[in-house]
Amino acid sequence: MGYRMPETWEGKISTLGGLGFLTGMPGTLGSAAALLVAIIHPVPVWFILAAAGLFVWASDGYARQSGREDPSEVIADEAIGMWLAIAGLPYGYWLPAFCLFRVIDIIKPVPVSTSERLPGGWGIVADDAIGGLLTNGLIRGASWLFFGGGLQYLFH
Repeated sequence: MGYRMPETWEGKISTLGGLGFLTGMPGTLGSAAALLVAIIHPVPVWFILAAAGLFVWASDGYARQSGREDPSEVIADEAIGMWLAIAGLPYGYWLPAFCLFRVIDIIKPVPVSTSERLPGGWGIVADDAIGGLLTNGLIRGASWLFFGGGLQYLFH
């Protein structure tokens, strides 16, 4: 592999400045990069939504240029998914959210696998966005169950 900077804006944006070319695990690298950005500076929901629109456009353009439906070096979608996975969660939940998001992104349960079938950049970004939302919901549910009195409520 090795680092290389794509020539087009779509390539630069969708590969996060070429980071997607650095490793055999580009999704994990993209997720880790997004987590690092969030640690350095909080990522507000409005920014996630704006970035998602930009990343749909860029991913669609780059996929067309490369002649592949979902090129592995496109990792901007992982950033959206990771930011949604940790949105509104306390910092202590971020590492478990990172791990769970990676598992969900790899196994692609329904509805993640279903959203992946959307055309072009929509499908590239949607599966990770849905995976991030699913991760966030599962982390919140587990937190309620184990730390928020959920077990007591269920077995009372």
